[in-house]
Amino acid sequence: MIDPPVILDQTFTHEGRTLVYDEFGTGDEVVLYLHGLLLDSEINRGIAQALAEQGQRVILLDLLGHGRSDKPQHASEYRMDSYAEQAIALLDHLEVPAAVLGGVSLGANVSLLAASSHPTRVRGLILEMPVLEWAVPAAAILFAPLLLAAHYGRRVMRVASDLFARIPPTGFGPLNSVIRSAALPPEVVASVLHGILVGPIAPTIDERRAIEAPTLILAHGNDLIHPFDDAVNLSEQLPHASLMRTHGQLELRLMPTRLTKEIAAFVDGIWHPAKAAA
Repeated sequence: MIDPPVILDQTFTHEGRTLVYDEFGTGDEVVLYLHGLLLDSEINRGIAQALAEQGQRVILLDLLGHGRSDKPQHASEYRMDSYAEQAIALLDHLEVPAAVLGGVSLGANVSLLAASSHPTRVRGLILEMPVLEWAVPAAAILFAPLLLAAHYGRRVMRVASDLFARIPPTGFGPLNSVIRSAALPPEVVASVLHGILVGPIAPTIDERRAIEAPTLILAHGNDLIHPFDDAVNLSEQLPHASLMRTHGQLELRLMPTRLTKEIAAFVDGIWHPAKAAA
């Protein structure tokens, strides 16, 4: 098998900010997959490589404030609906009329918002660990103290972030993503969290029921931030959704074969529905 081409560190400009993306594979069947909160696209490179080997063209985007993209210190720029517009702007930049959108946690919610606000641009959805109503109490417990620490404990957090910034890259993309998250300046962390918390988190239930895109939802139990009940409810709200239970939060990064096979089959069925029905 010939390895699919990989082009890293490409850029485009949206509303005066530079955003960075990577491409895996070629062709017109595009999957745009997004990372989680404060992480970056390297957490998804294994998934992108696996799907590219199945013939898909996979785009990974560092959303504003994350990874290699610009990091302004204005909370108003980090609303989740603004992230949805960044995803659509990347499709415009690539001259892609419609794509399968997906992502993990934050990326799942951004994809949902994009499907609601730009239904003709989203052919399908891959929603890994969405964060919805059941997650609100746990998210508040986790993120509120982190936001306060970033605001009022900047000196200590800056020392910690400087230490993490000195750690050299490892051979494991998801770990690199976590390390870079810990190395973010506290001012950026505070701005991102503030923007996310004050803006919309997901489409309303009525808006979800209007999303016609075929959807694959990946979720697991024993996770307060990504409750399985949220995934179950979402699968019942979306008209064309199927729910797949994973073996844990890290299965898709540590033991990806089972899930990437299912994702590849789902995506192939979106682009080639007649073959999927046969």
